[in-house]
Amino acid sequence: MLNVAFPIALAFAAGISIVIQQALNANLRTALDSAAWSGFVSYFVGVLCMALLAIALRDPIPSASVVSRIPWWAWSGGLFGAIFIGLAIYLVPLLGAATFISILIAGQMIASITFDHFGWLGLAQRSIDLPRLLGAALLIAGVVLIRR
Repeated sequence: MLNVAFPIALAFAAGISIVIQQALNANLRTALDSAAWSGFVSYFVGVLCMALLAIALRDPIPSASVVSRIPWWAWSGGLFGAIFIGLAIYLVPLLGAATFISILIAGQMIASITFDHFGWLGLAQRSIDLPRLLGAALLIAGVVLIRR
């Protein structure tokens, strides 16, 4: 049980960090009077932190041969991160943190079940079954309740 408790705690902490990030980015948007610059600052600080982590872990820079073997679509994660950050900066002040995050999680759950079912983007294929569908339905019900 201990070997699974730590990853669950880390995932929980990641969820908390998303709420903190969105609140800080929304405040920065107001202070800078710009969603674009708020997002830029968020990504810039994130790049600096990841560079420090790579240095601290002594991860070598990937070679050109490794980089050339990576499919083009594998490089697009930052694009989707920017879409997420931009929309969050815009929507958190309009919807509130709880509503935004609950809708976000519902979207993530539906997409995750679909991606797992089809094995898209290299994920292991895990068929949609009744417990997963019920879990998604309960999550969507939670979104409806939180919005009220």
